[in-house]
Amino acid sequence: MLTRRTLTAAGAAVLALSLSTGSAFAASAVVGEAAPGFVGDTSDGTGVSLADYAGKTVVLEWTNHDCPYVKKHYDTGNMQGLQTAAADEDVVWLSVISSAPGKQGHVSGAKANTLTTSRNAAPAAVVLDESGEIGKLYGAKTTPHMYVIDGEGVLRYAGAIDDKRSTKPATVEGATNYVSLALADMAEGRDVGIAETAPYGCSVKY
Repeated sequence: MLTRRTLTAAGAAVLALSLSTGSAFAASAVVGEAAPGFVGDTSDGTGVSLADYAGKTVVLEWTNHDCPYVKKHYDTGNMQGLQTAAADEDVVWLSVISSAPGKQGHVSGAKANTLTTSRNAAPAAVVLDESGEIGKLYGAKTTPHMYVIDGEGVLRYAGAIDDKRSTKPATVEGATNYVSLALADMAEGRDVGIAETAPYGCSVKY
């Protein structure tokens, strides 16, 4: 069985090849298969890798604080609620910012930390991916774009946060939250009932 440490080595090889050839990163995140390993930097200036969380469920949230779709979930407290609930269940939540320098949503580590504090957000870490390497490896298209990885390193869910493709805050109430459903299924040892959906939101600003 593939572990996070195995897939991290494979992911590192893909990144090294891409860097040496100057080619674009090919998305390799496939639901039901090993999630791509990655290594990055957090807003606190420390290193982080998927392998750090071997044995734990991990949620990846692609984000851009200036995107109105992201604003909907943060202004209503929906995203923070999901992050807190995940932490209570020992689920690791990583917010990933793949906006390139000069593009909408790009922030320094200090700014990212300020946003986390001011919005009462509760991710385990904010990953700064200004090169877009991690985002392209996962094929992240929108903000938000959500991924759920199980303790064996297998990607179990990828897609939209919920079924309300709108920027209106009122649509959060009553929405079917795919991330919550996936985590609940996994906690009960079930196959994820809705494992893949089309993401919606602002395009990731690579």
